[in-house]
Amino acid sequence: MSIEEQVGALLRQKNYLLATAESCTGGLLGHRITDIPGSSVYYVGGVVAYAYEAKVALLHVSWDTLQQHGAVSRETVLEMAQGARKALNATLAISVSGIAGPGGGMPGKPVGTTWFGLAAPEGVWARVHQFEGDRVQNKQSSAQAAFQFLLDYLQASPHLEADLRP
Repeated sequence: MSIEEQVGALLRQKNYLLATAESCTGGLLGHRITDIPGSSVYYVGGVVAYAYEAKVALLHVSWDTLQQHGAVSRETVLEMAQGARKALNATLAISVSGIAGPGGGMPGKPVGTTWFGLAAPEGVWARVHQFEGDRVQNKQSSAQAAFQFLLDYLQASPHLEADLRP
């Protein structure tokens, strides 16, 4: 069973609705979710917000957050996840924003840096990963990591609690 099938089975079992907020993955999460027959039971939809303007208009990310921290930051992905959860009236929302490459890297944020946010009724969490592939590999690795984040939450992984953010 694929990781997205595992996530879907747990969402269905818990009667949760999922929303996605994607930047660097460009809709890959939504694509993989909707490849699963019956995913309409738990997947309400997603927002692909690549530009700052889209993040602000569609996910209600603050301009101040984007200017102070950039699109690839803990602060931004948490606001993206919270915005998607609210906009799509979902139980959970997962967000992803990163630098897929080959360009765009900068000091402190090299190519492959990817942040993930998860918003749920009881809180928000963030994780960061550093991938080292080409653009397509980084997008695929980012999608896989987002599904792992969801799976950890749905399975109540003990280490997730350490990532809890108010």
